[in-house]
Amino acid sequence: MRSALVAVSAVVLLSGAGAAPAVAQGPAAVPAPAVAGGLAPLTELFAERLLIADKVAAAKYGTDRPIDDPAREQKILDDVAARAVGLGLDPEAVMAVFRDQIEANKLVQRGLYAWWDAHPEERPAERPDLDTEVRPALDLITTRLLEALWETEGVRASSSCGARLSVAAVWSAYGHELDPLHLKGLARTLPSVCGQS
Repeated sequence: MRSALVAVSAVVLLSGAGAAPAVAQGPAAVPAPAVAGGLAPLTELFAERLLIADKVAAAKYGTDRPIDDPAREQKILDDVAARAVGLGLDPEAVMAVFRDQIEANKLVQRGLYAWWDAHPEERPAERPDLDTEVRPALDLITTRLLEALWETEGVRASSSCGARLSVAAVWSAYGHELDPLHLKGLARTLPSVCGQS
């Protein structure tokens, strides 16, 4: 796990801190390296979820909707715990993974708020609808993440998980052309992935 964080941190440093958050690109055009050991679907979903954080931030910025929404977060965690049981996964382990996704999303939102406060000319011109546009996209990723956690259960419990996760995370970061803020978010998504069943 530590190696995954180091790898993504290295990418963050190499990409140049302090640069403007950018709209990231779509999925990578090259196949995931075999050494990623089947974890690329997870890191791809983590990256996709982080990119939706831009829309969440745009929907909330300048409104009375807070970044932190403990009631909504708990509802998500309760839902994934119940669905994990149905998949034969440890609900606590699954909640830990989703807790990291939520925290990473909030990290990106806070970073975007700070950028927009400092650079008003770059504030979003449109406000996506949180309930009809953004949350359905997040719900779809939640379902896909649960499936990917089920499919990668054995790899995540293996001793090589950290190294494989590092490769997969760097591949996803590169493929989505993540900027420094989203790279930090991606690093925040990883701590609970390995050693979980």
